[in-house]
Amino acid sequence: MIESQRHSYHLVDPSPWPISGSLGALATTVGGVMYMHSFQGGATLLSLGLIFILYTMFVWWRDVLRESTLEGHHTKVVQLGPRYGFILFIVSEVMFLFALFRASSHSSLAPTVEIGGIWPPKGIAVLDPREIPFLNTLIPLSSGAAVTWAHHAILAGKEKRAVYALVATVSLALVFTAFQGMEYYQAPSTISDSIYGSTFFLATGFHGFHVIIGTLFSIICGIRQYLGHLTKEHHVGFEAAAWYWHFVDVVRLFPFVSIYWWGGI
Repeated sequence: MIESQRHSYHLVDPSPWPISGSLGALATTVGGVMYMHSFQGGATLLSLGLIFILYTMFVWWRDVLRESTLEGHHTKVVQLGPRYGFILFIVSEVMFLFALFRASSHSSLAPTVEIGGIWPPKGIAVLDPREIPFLNTLIPLSSGAAVTWAHHAILAGKEKRAVYALVATVSLALVFTAFQGMEYYQAPSTISDSIYGSTFFLATGFHGFHVIIGTLFSIICGIRQYLGHLTKEHHVGFEAAAWYWHFVDVVRLFPFVSIYWWGGI
């Protein structure tokens, strides 16, 4: 930390990454619209925008890691900001996924005459909730126990155990994703099969996407733990990953009850 600094706050240096991320998002949005409407060059602009966003994410987070781990700018006071910010992010994600599950619940509790007045709609075959859906509910809950094990290992200063626990977490997450892909492959309906297919694939698909993001998050934390970046006093990044993973595994209970079980009885 800078010798002359007499306060606990981090005054960040000017950075080009916010504006570069904004330009990447703009290119991605415009390119996506152009691509969907078959405009020439839409796919190219969309690809460039995505590459630009991914590059910005990499270099921006690289700078944050340098400031926190190597330069020691993330004091106890500074760590409060990322913690509160990530909690608010998870709250927004809860609201987003709740809207999807609410759409499914609304359609199932008050099925319209257009779908035969019954749920599941006429002619729609559904998955047995006692098979892969039930197993794929137990797996995230088990992985939540593994990430809690990793957290306790970090607090106890047991680096190797934390790495083993994160490997277990990631392994269970990959098994979940594989089973989810198998489920989609064997599903007797598609996303275009009435309101049931739309709500089923949208809700479970977005949850699966969150699992993939959480898996990448856990992999990065595992690498950082292996490199010795995380200590019992300084592991905000891991805490964020653990909170996100617990959000993902608890949320899995809602599609199981509201979509698989309720839609399969």
